[in-house]
Amino acid sequence: MAPLTIIAVFFLWVGSLLMVQGGDPTISFEWKVTYGTISPLGVPVKGILINGQFPGPNINSTTNNNVIVNVFNNLDEPFLLTWSGVQHRKNPWQDGVLGTNCPIPPGTNYTYKFQVKDQIGSYMYYPVTGMHKAAGGFGGLRINSRLLIPVPYADPADDYTIIAGDFFNKGHTTLKKILDSGRNLGRCDGVHINGKVAKGDGSDEPLFTMEAGKTYKYRICNAGLKTSLNVRFQGHNMKLVEMEGSHTVQNDYESLDVHVGQCFGVLVTADQEPKDYFFVASTRFTKREVTATGVIRYTNGKGAPSPKLPPPPVGWAWSLNQFRTFRWNLTASAARPNPQGSYKYGSVNITRTIKLANTAQKVDGKLRYAINGASYVEPTTPLKLAEYYGVADKVFKYDTIPDDPPAEITKVTMEPVVLNLTHRNFMEIIFENRETAIQTYHLCGYAFFAVGIEPGQWSPEKRKNYNLLDAMSRHTIQVFPKCWAAILLSFDNCGMWNIRSEVWDRRYLGQQLYVSVLSPNKSLRDEYNMPEGALVCGAVENMPRPPPRYT
Repeated sequence: MAPLTIIAVFFLWVGSLLMVQGGDPTISFEWKVTYGTISPLGVPVKGILINGQFPGPNINSTTNNNVIVNVFNNLDEPFLLTWSGVQHRKNPWQDGVLGTNCPIPPGTNYTYKFQVKDQIGSYMYYPVTGMHKAAGGFGGLRINSRLLIPVPYADPADDYTIIAGDFFNKGHTTLKKILDSGRNLGRCDGVHINGKVAKGDGSDEPLFTMEAGKTYKYRICNAGLKTSLNVRFQGHNMKLVEMEGSHTVQNDYESLDVHVGQCFGVLVTADQEPKDYFFVASTRFTKREVTATGVIRYTNGKGAPSPKLPPPPVGWAWSLNQFRTFRWNLTASAARPNPQGSYKYGSVNITRTIKLANTAQKVDGKLRYAINGASYVEPTTPLKLAEYYGVADKVFKYDTIPDDPPAEITKVTMEPVVLNLTHRNFMEIIFENRETAIQTYHLCGYAFFAVGIEPGQWSPEKRKNYNLLDAMSRHTIQVFPKCWAAILLSFDNCGMWNIRSEVWDRRYLGQQLYVSVLSPNKSLRDEYNMPEGALVCGAVENMPRPPPRYT
């Protein structure tokens, strides 16, 4: 009987694997996007709600899930969501940025269909149209590991999401007018934590509760417009375990700098006297420090949180040093069973180096932000649609900026910017911050290795200082004032992908570009065809739909 039992189990196991590969589970959502009154800083303002919520609902998914989100736009203007950090392998059509997708017209709906293929970790979604992000429409997106894949820490007692960020009471319409007039946004009015701020008078409902002796996972994301935040738990340390889809070497921190667009996963153990404690978020690198708090409550605890808050760090050198402590966990398995460190990125030859230098300049008397002397202008036809329909030459030109910008950038052009990259090339990108304000950049469709940040100007000799062993694989990187940051990656995901400043007024006023990675063999192994139901607009709106490009 024993051999028969073994055979039965074997076939059940194989059948399970085949079932998963042949049809991964699907999770579906229906979202209604509306205006509503919100008061994150205690002042009523017009916000953007998803199913009546600010922040919006959390998406709780697992590796390889198919995610379907039917978005009904009940606003009075076009609306579009992006899923920041989701790589959309072979599927740029679901990225939800204006270079790939037409926005959803008012009074209509659009259904996103994407797979969280071979990913784990903490992410978020947010709107990319106008200045909608200033009013809401953002929320958390988590990708849990499959049960078969070991996670390098014990299961937490619960899993919580904190969406924090700066906030402007002027409202998104007024902020857009300010930027359109050629001015910057100035300072924020405050900071919210999950859409609110604790009063500290004993009347606050807790953000979350913890039971003494247990350990909890917190996914902390900065969904603000422009301000880096330092976060900390009063009286408790944080053990950093995950960052933007990668398991980290597990170090303890009293506080963490979370720059705009970034998400961290930390473990917090309820090992203090049972009572209330503050979660604290403070602005960084601002002339006027703004601090917000939220209550974390021990179950059956007694006592209000201490009014004495743990102080934030001072200066960006502290933040740079903290960045250098972040290390990739080489032995942990991420979305697949093989260890993260199986990929030896440090031994791959670099085939192309691109340096991207940001500047702020006036064009016709109005403020614009630029990369390598070009300030991005959004065309009415999404770049990907123009490329797919064969009318790219009527919408944009490839490679209009140099790979190595001049030391002095005196002239700024306003145009769509698209770099033509070779599929599977292993590349080096240098972000050079020539200004006195901190930058944060995001790359859609990919994770990259953040191998170095240093003060001064980059030169090839700086490569000897790169971390070529265990740099974090992630999708955002900060660049401190008068510093450079270097990333390495293989451009193996075909599509049209956005490189943008996560500082939202900079992105809006031109500090972004796109990279086009085309399938050399026009193969479905590299990229999917334009899906049925894709919205069309601009120059291609009335054109006949082209036959499938990829076979």
